[in-house]
Amino acid sequence: MDGSNLIPPRSVTRFAESDRYRAEIHGLVVGGAHTYSKGDDQFPALSPAAIARGEGGRVWDLDGNDYVDCGLGLGAVSLGHAFRPVIDAVHAAIEQGAAFQRPAAVERELARELLAMMPGMERVKFAKNGSNVTTAAVKLARAFTGRDLVAFPGNHPFYSFDDWFIGATKVANGVPDEFRALSRTYRSTDPESLAAAFRDNPGRIACVITEPEDFIPNPPEVIREVERITKANGAVFILDEMVSGFRAGLPGSYTGLGLSPDLATWGKAIGNGFSFCALTGRADIMDLGGIRGNEHPRVFLLSSTHGGEAHTLAAARAVLATYREQDVLGHHRRLTARVTEGWRQVVHDRRLEGAITVHASPWRVILACADRAGVASAPLRTLLLQEMIGRGVLCQGYFVPCFAHTDDEIETVISAFDAAAAVYALALDHGTEDFLVGEAARPVFRKWNGCRQVCPASPCPHEMGCRQHP
Repeated sequence: MDGSNLIPPRSVTRFAESDRYRAEIHGLVVGGAHTYSKGDDQFPALSPAAIARGEGGRVWDLDGNDYVDCGLGLGAVSLGHAFRPVIDAVHAAIEQGAAFQRPAAVERELARELLAMMPGMERVKFAKNGSNVTTAAVKLARAFTGRDLVAFPGNHPFYSFDDWFIGATKVANGVPDEFRALSRTYRSTDPESLAAAFRDNPGRIACVITEPEDFIPNPPEVIREVERITKANGAVFILDEMVSGFRAGLPGSYTGLGLSPDLATWGKAIGNGFSFCALTGRADIMDLGGIRGNEHPRVFLLSSTHGGEAHTLAAARAVLATYREQDVLGHHRRLTARVTEGWRQVVHDRRLEGAITVHASPWRVILACADRAGVASAPLRTLLLQEMIGRGVLCQGYFVPCFAHTDDEIETVISAFDAAAAVYALALDHGTEDFLVGEAARPVFRKWNGCRQVCPASPCPHEMGCRQHP
């Protein structure tokens, strides 16, 4: 069927400059982006290829289209794009110089502020990206325990680009088998699977690293049991608050959940888009990476020319000040609740229960897309994103708020979802062929970029449910 006449009109239709960008960028930048989650294969063909600028809760693309931003730099923008107090703090710091022969004085001030608001955390180390601090935490745990294995939830999306994590994914090419053999995975929803890993590897698991909250919310007892099992087996409990920090609570999830991590990793929201990350933890573990004391062999922990970049630390201090002075989390939670309510009402009104599921916590909302049989569908998910983008909402299947988001922008997010859901309902009954432009988005973690053999299910949605071959 020709479904074009049934689609509610789109307000965003110009992508000429984005198409030119897409045509050139892969010949310049490997993967077309510096984060795989931002790649062309993660978005519909009818989407912005790059962002020209952002302000508050909105962004503008190369063609001048503007969007309400649901993803906010993969969750890194907590206050808003170009948030004035942060920009002013960065500007003032840059006027004084960015990098020096010795540490910038601001390092002491920020360290004091962070540790003062993080119960149980006694030391801190700054870095520029999350992979560095999670890997540093793993290294400390191995040194502290004298063990070699690391365990983490295999159902969580990402912890590091380093071998200890990537070796356990489908994208393990380039990781020696010897390194892959040092990782163990368990199911975050099933603490018994972690207990089994400890039983199967007695005295070898150095640490368990996990996010405190899953995409689909679990009872708090689950993560508490993970901590109990970890510590009962003499391993280091590392909590990755990269996503949840300064969104799920202050400073993150662990205080509200009653957890006592040995080490914790932070980033994203603390920098409001600037590249600030941190590793915090117990003094007896963290000090293995120090330069004083001779009780234990030294750990060469984190050493980065730009880890203490003065203006980035100034940005983090400005973010912390805003959280102290304003009810940032209250605003976040109110907007998240409104999106949750609005999206669920749309699903009900469009009779899409079972096809679209709205998973929500107080600080983020995530969409799960399936067909009428309840089977996850990448084409349908991509179609939903295409139609939301076409109505001025840049969405990658989830919503996180920023302090600058307005009530009107939230209503735009809900109305765009309603129009997209109407198209989704049509595609459920008639297929996506007449509605989806281009290919479906593909998993980040896939072994091949495309199908390597002839498949009866042509065009083959490789590694997206194809049962003709692995």
